[in-house]
Amino acid sequence: MTELLTAAQMRAFEQAVIASGVVSGRELMDRAGRGVVDAIFSRWPTLAATQGRAVIYCGPGNNGGDGYVIARLLHDWGWQVAVHTLGMPERLPPDALENCRLWRARGQVSDLFAEPSDGRSEIWQETPDLFVDALFGTGLARPLDAATEQALATVTSIEGLRRVAVDIPSGLCSDSGRAMGNRSRYDLTVTFHGPKPGHYLSEGPDICGALEVVDIGLPPQGLGARLPEKVARRVEAPTGLDKRAGHKYDHGHAMVLSGPMGRSGAARMAARAALRVGAGLVTVAAPGAAMLECAAHLTAIMLRKCDGASELAGLLSDGRLSALCLGPGLGVGQDTADLVAAALAPAPEGSARGVVLDADALTAFQDGPARLFALTARAPATVLTPHDGEFRRLFPDLAERLQGAPDRGPAYGRLDAARAAAARAGCVVVLKGPDTVIAAPTGQAAIHAAAYGRAAPWLATAGAGDVLAGLITGLLARGWGPMAAAEAAAWLHVEAARQVGPGLIAEDLAEALPTVFRALGA
Repeated sequence: MTELLTAAQMRAFEQAVIASGVVSGRELMDRAGRGVVDAIFSRWPTLAATQGRAVIYCGPGNNGGDGYVIARLLHDWGWQVAVHTLGMPERLPPDALENCRLWRARGQVSDLFAEPSDGRSEIWQETPDLFVDALFGTGLARPLDAATEQALATVTSIEGLRRVAVDIPSGLCSDSGRAMGNRSRYDLTVTFHGPKPGHYLSEGPDICGALEVVDIGLPPQGLGARLPEKVARRVEAPTGLDKRAGHKYDHGHAMVLSGPMGRSGAARMAARAALRVGAGLVTVAAPGAAMLECAAHLTAIMLRKCDGASELAGLLSDGRLSALCLGPGLGVGQDTADLVAAALAPAPEGSARGVVLDADALTAFQDGPARLFALTARAPATVLTPHDGEFRRLFPDLAERLQGAPDRGPAYGRLDAARAAAARAGCVVVLKGPDTVIAAPTGQAAIHAAAYGRAAPWLATAGAGDVLAGLITGLLARGWGPMAAAEAAAWLHVEAARQVGPGLIAEDLAEALPTVFRALGA
């Protein structure tokens, strides 16, 4: 499990470790600087074999201190290094000030906004090989001013320059991934101890470029116990997907409601995903008018007639039914709202039934979200799976806070919004996107980003969300809890897309799952 610490959580953790005497702040800074240099040479081996030219921007805090360490190490490697500082170096924190002093024994420090003359001109006569942004780290409290933003934009626009950010690109909120000035794209971001939420959320992956995590010797275990706030996690490859011998009902019965004739395809894709992910049996419940259409396409999936909420209530009287999916292709009228109400009615005594509400099952309540939340609050095994548009319809006040440029940091982000939505709805919320956030009413949250080495842009295709809803439903049917089911489904969804690659259509996703399972050893 990888914990994604916010700026405040990381600061509290570092301070606690330093106070314990395990390591000093100066040692951490030296390790961070060396880690950046090692990461640069690892990514671009030719730089390690040359005596290159580097430009380093150092800020007024400890991030700037890391920059001075990097400058010293590159200089000692034989590089020409120009250091430009923001603010007065004499006001640096103690550890950063000491590293500034050590650098000044080797080279100059120039004001960031001075004209490129005197000692700087030699470096700037030709295009430098490397730019290192050590202006601001994870704790940025306000947007960058125009002059600093322009200075960064100017240097990062130089063609052929390798651009490296220390901890996080300056101006990018490490908690939310929202840009507070400086949308320049970097080639490499080197962070310490562990990734931060902002490396994966919103604009973070696009701005960071590649992400490298450096171990600086902080203890890896017990972080959550040291911190007062809930710590978000990064979704990783699931375990426990293998099946034991037994009857099909031992692995659950999932049901997916279908829309009318001509709109049953979404439900059929969701049902096939539920079956592929391991549900013992899966049924599509379709209106009478759509039965023939569904029967022409379904073989291993069973088919039942369901015209309206009263017939659904009858189907749900079967206590062996362990999961239900509503929404894909269902329509957005009152009939759908009535179906949702029937689906969220108490399950038969002695049974537990998970419910996934997706697509039209969410939009049907856009004029009265409170009606939906009154239903979900009494059915905690429910999972809502809104994309950004559906989230805006159900949680307009939360979505509004994600719009526009942030005026302070840490900026309100998708992690905050998903947690607030889950608390309001009383159930798990999956805020879908390339940076999917999964949150429970307790504040527990996880992030799955299709970014860096797990990018899957081919998922931007019609029906992909229906397949995700089916994966969650199938795992709920197998007895997985709502949070675990949503996390595993998000990972499998992206991994299946990566197996198929370019040219992917939604129907391919379920068919790629056996290959994914074999790779996992399931």
